[in-house]
Amino acid sequence: MSMFVLIHGGGDVGWYWHLVEAELRARGHDVLAPDLPGDDESLTLSDYAAAVAEAVGDRRDLVVVGHSFGAFTAPLVADRLPADVLVLVAGMIPAPGESPDDWWSATGCQEAVKEQAKLDGGLTGNADPYVGFYHDVPRELAQEALSKEREHPSSTASAAPWPLAAWPDVPTRFVLCTEDRVLPAAFLRRLVRDRLGIVPDEIAAGHCVALSRPRELADLLTGYATGC
Repeated sequence: MSMFVLIHGGGDVGWYWHLVEAELRARGHDVLAPDLPGDDESLTLSDYAAAVAEAVGDRRDLVVVGHSFGAFTAPLVADRLPADVLVLVAGMIPAPGESPDDWWSATGCQEAVKEQAKLDGGLTGNADPYVGFYHDVPRELAQEALSKEREHPSSTASAAPWPLAAWPDVPTRFVLCTEDRVLPAAFLRRLVRDRLGIVPDEIAAGHCVALSRPRELADLLTGYATGC
């Protein structure tokens, strides 16, 4: 049995993972999906990682998972704790010394979004959350997700350089969403190759895959835990 530590993305809460959590528990695993601290402009990425580490305590057999902006925090957690596997899901892969604010331009994501928007008629990067983020999530579920939005991360966390000097020495996997309208698939394939040196696993889903394809995502996560 593994302990899955599920780290949500920006503006989100641990509830984001509730469908995946149910799937993982049904498979006999333990799950922790904390709400990272929000509404505090003084907090840093290291503070978020410390909050997760405190919630984990002395648990072992850890699979640390970060979604979207959670990819800035998940490696910090994996570096602090005895993680067996680190998984990024539609993640913003950081580089040492790069701030989250700079990530969009430094990686070429901004240009990739513009180019993909030209091809799909403005769906990618669309400001309407039901189009850009939740296009494949049932409307009632998407509405509930939006009702839980809050101020996270802080401007301090977003402006500060990512604190690790190198990627943690932990086996790393990446789940790429082929219908992602926030981080285009072609862009992420390149970034995963360049920054992690691995080939991502792909799932036909939008950015909020834990809400749209929870069973399929849980299948991938349990496979990583067992080494499949």
